[in-house]
Amino acid sequence: MNRLNKLSGWMWFLALTSGLTSCVTTKPAAFRNSFLPPTPKPPVPKFVTPEPPRLEPSVEWKNPPRVVVAPSQQILRPTRAESLIREADWHYQLGKKHYQEGDEAGARREFDLAIDLLLSAPERARDRVVLEKKLEELVEAIHRYDLAGLGSGEVLAEPGFEKPPLEDIPQMTFPIDPTIKNKVIEEVRATVSQLPLEVNDAILGYIHYFSTQRGRKILVNGLRRSGRYRPLIQRIFDEEGIPQELIHLAQAESGFLPRAVSRKRATGMWQFVRMRGREYGLTQTAYTDDRLDPEKATRAAAWHLRDLYHQFGDWYLAMAAYNCGPGVVEKAVERTGYADFWELQRRNVLPKETANHVPIILAMTIMAKNARQYGLEGLELDPPVEYDTIEINAPTHLLLVADLAESPVSQIRELNPALLKNVAPVGYTLHTPKGTAGALRSALETVPASRRASWRMHRVGEGETLATIAQRYRMSRESILAANQKVAGPPEAGDLLLIPAAAPDTKAPVKRSVIKRPQPKSAARKPGPVRRASVQPS
Repeated sequence: MNRLNKLSGWMWFLALTSGLTSCVTTKPAAFRNSFLPPTPKPPVPKFVTPEPPRLEPSVEWKNPPRVVVAPSQQILRPTRAESLIREADWHYQLGKKHYQEGDEAGARREFDLAIDLLLSAPERARDRVVLEKKLEELVEAIHRYDLAGLGSGEVLAEPGFEKPPLEDIPQMTFPIDPTIKNKVIEEVRATVSQLPLEVNDAILGYIHYFSTQRGRKILVNGLRRSGRYRPLIQRIFDEEGIPQELIHLAQAESGFLPRAVSRKRATGMWQFVRMRGREYGLTQTAYTDDRLDPEKATRAAAWHLRDLYHQFGDWYLAMAAYNCGPGVVEKAVERTGYADFWELQRRNVLPKETANHVPIILAMTIMAKNARQYGLEGLELDPPVEYDTIEINAPTHLLLVADLAESPVSQIRELNPALLKNVAPVGYTLHTPKGTAGALRSALETVPASRRASWRMHRVGEGETLATIAQRYRMSRESILAANQKVAGPPEAGDLLLIPAAAPDTKAPVKRSVIKRPQPKSAARKPGPVRRASVQPS
């Protein structure tokens, strides 16, 4: 209640001050650039819906008709959970506003209030599931801002890499329960699959492993993460004629981590080594590595799998060759005379990792297709990654992109895992938050091409002056004025200023090579709309 009283008093004060300021003559909007919309003000939460006034029937209606109000027209009191979610959202939006204005303490305070509100819900709240889901969403969103850092003169470290979750998985050697074997055989008989499925002790061993506490955690985390790329993979596999079940090959290789790197330097979600990546058009430069791009790497993986199937005529051998290389599988077949994966595994002529690789994929496939039997039904997947794209025509720093998109730089990095540096090179197809491409294209044109690798853009916050902005970016106010010569007068809240920051990176990025193998027309992207800026500061 004290929080609500304080909030009401604060809102009353804002209303009074806004009424006073509206009487003052407005100065020319010299700093107001039109290429980005103004920062939206957070909506004021309505914590309690007032009861409608009671009306007496009109005298003209002696026998008023009976009216049935549709459920959608009834005015209902919000539940405790709905009120908490609205108030938490309001504090989160206010925290974002503080973040955009460079107020680190204010952003942290509001973010903490949003989380505390959701944690304050009773343990046995009727809408506990809804509250927990909202709490997860806010924690993830706030984590992005933590990763981005709330300062403005920061020097970003280069993006890091991750270890594939199944790289050290042990070989299963324990006895198999005959009752479990019969159960799995019945499940497989009733399963529809584009990929041939069978049951043996190796597969049953990994089904058992993925049912243990440690193995289940790896399996569930991978399945959840698959939601980010599942629609993309399904579309490309459909176009290339690859069994949909081979999505679990990526789960076995990397756990759907785009920046996974193995001990053998296989890289990306589909774990391409350098030579194989180049063979399938995945370009690698000092600034980019297409093996880390989920869309390009998935297309290359589909091509590679299709080629391996045509070479061996068997999906199990194709999966084995994907893991250890077609030459290794060819020699194993020539040495034994058997073109059968299980026979090659029994004779120990395949690398140990490859011998485990195929059973792991088949075990994951069987469990995912029989989710109810393995406690996986209703598992909530991560939402699909969605983005717009723009073509970079001058070296451009990710901090500038984050400024213009008004998004954390960590989000820009997540959308562009193929970038090895914090600068996108000429010719790079930059992924941007959904719905921002048109404004970003126009906004970037207002920044001199030679300065996009170092300069920033700042949206002026309430109470900020040139002096405070200059102090925040550790430069003189004269430098900021020199970068914004075509504007006059002091800045107002909501205005955008170019910030001539010092270049954080060294050499200018080089232009990328063109992929030799063309993609099908259905995979091509249409360019977004272009909106030109009305202000062109030099």
